[in-house]
Amino acid sequence: MRGGHAHLRVSHDLLDQHGRLYDARILRRLWRYVRPHRFLLGVSLLMLPLAAGINLLQPLLVKLAIDRAIVPGDLARLAPYATALVGTLLLERVARYFEALLLQLCGQRAMHDLRVEAHRHMLSLHSRFFDRTPVGKLMTRVTNDIESITEAFAMGLVSIVGDLIMLAGIVAVMLWLDVRLALLALATMPLLLLVVTVFRRLMRKVQRRIRRRVAQINATAQEQISGMSVVQIFGRQKQAIEQFERANRAHRDAYLSAIRYDATLFALVELLSSVTVATLLWYGGARVVHHAVTFGLLVAFIEYVQRFFVPIRDMSVKYMAMQQAMAASERVFDLLDNEEVDGHGTHAARAHPTAQGDGVRFDSVCFAYVEKQPVLDRVSLSVNPGESIAVVGATGSGKSTVVRLLSRLYDPDAGQIYLAGAEIGRLPLADLRRRVVVVSQDVILFAGTVSDNISLGDPAITRDRVEAAADRVGLTRLLQLDREVVERGANLSAGEQQLVAFARALVREPEVLVLDEATSSVDPEAEKVIQEGTAELMRERTSIVIAHRLSTIERVSRILVLHHGKVVEQGTHAELLVAGGIYDHLYQLQYVDGSV
Repeated sequence: MRGGHAHLRVSHDLLDQHGRLYDARILRRLWRYVRPHRFLLGVSLLMLPLAAGINLLQPLLVKLAIDRAIVPGDLARLAPYATALVGTLLLERVARYFEALLLQLCGQRAMHDLRVEAHRHMLSLHSRFFDRTPVGKLMTRVTNDIESITEAFAMGLVSIVGDLIMLAGIVAVMLWLDVRLALLALATMPLLLLVVTVFRRLMRKVQRRIRRRVAQINATAQEQISGMSVVQIFGRQKQAIEQFERANRAHRDAYLSAIRYDATLFALVELLSSVTVATLLWYGGARVVHHAVTFGLLVAFIEYVQRFFVPIRDMSVKYMAMQQAMAASERVFDLLDNEEVDGHGTHAARAHPTAQGDGVRFDSVCFAYVEKQPVLDRVSLSVNPGESIAVVGATGSGKSTVVRLLSRLYDPDAGQIYLAGAEIGRLPLADLRRRVVVVSQDVILFAGTVSDNISLGDPAITRDRVEAAADRVGLTRLLQLDREVVERGANLSAGEQQLVAFARALVREPEVLVLDEATSSVDPEAEKVIQEGTAELMRERTSIVIAHRLSTIERVSRILVLHHGKVVEQGTHAELLVAGGIYDHLYQLQYVDGSV
């Protein structure tokens, strides 16, 4: 997968450099989400030429009113033209209304589907991906980026198509009315195209910079909010403010560049429009005086010229929306193209005989989070069915990595892990995680009730099962199951959160239970209740306990000591103390020296 991500990074660099390298591909991919709603898009597109045609009639009606009613002084003939003009204005508004309504409806439905797929794909990604990707950037993908694509439906691609229809219609009508005046009106076109091309390239670059700055703001804010307690306790508010201000300043400066380009383009297009109108007045006025053209025709030409420059004047805004959509699409599709899916190799398991029975076995397992920096080095261990073992060691020795590998949050770089005689890499992931349940000190709770946090929405888990599990671990002595839990369980104590996690594990009746530092963050009074819950959890169940606090694992049948990624000692608590090795050293530090 490392090579795959290098390819993604190279592709993203090319996109940043060349801008339109994959635009056609991106539009084809976006069409996949629009296609189910193509009827809405089709009807909306039909409104474009209808609205454009009605709009083109209006200057002609003004011309006829001037030439046939106002100039001859026949006011009786003026009323029909005025009525027709009002009618076309109303019809155009109706057509524009349905065009916008159906287009927005199509866009919202299509982007709803894209957002759902992006969220579903994120839930399927491997832990490695989340280790290196800031949460704020992922939030930007499924919120701001997809919203930018949605906005492109309102003022982007389809709107530009409508503008092109309008421009083509204006040119055709002007050429039909008077070729000389039409060529004069179009004389500034080469300069206009040059201006638009230059600013299009500038806007493309600045829009990419803006999107990167927005992602950085989101990542910074998310990190600071998530770590607010640390920021406040250690008085880091000043540094946090400065960090956010730097990110915000960079975004402001990038956006100011976009505003300057937009204002400059607007001003230049307005200037060219005014020059064209002035030229038409000078040349066309002379022709009116010499009766070569009518006054109504000159007025109609001025109307058409002004309408011709309106979509070009607004092109910068629409192009900005399109560039935001393209940049956002690149990021969203980069996320969807990530192939680090959690649960690859989930075909049916094939049993493998094990030398140590049918419990859990690690066979010469090696693993590194960073290449050439091994965390586990040829680790072999076994846990018999119904046996409870503990894994201890200093910080960084690889204890928690054992848990992550067993639950397949990561896969080993070498060696094999077996569960009940089957290699876990060949087990369906859902089956593995139903059979192996991990309880960590970092309990994640969700907004809802205590009961909701135990069942986690599993329809197979009944209320009776929830109540039985909560009662067995002692949770009902402290909390009612219908008590509301706020986000992240902030209204529960550490001990209460831990008991909820115990009930959550017990209600699933796991085959293997892993307790990862499960009592290391609670007070002694709460620990007594938790120890009772732990005993209930581990009863007649294969259990692996990961702990720094050695008092929590004295009663397990066997203790394994990890040191620098290797199993260096194993035995009972008493045997390891007598041996006088690393375990005895850790025990002396915690209890004899009073470190704990």
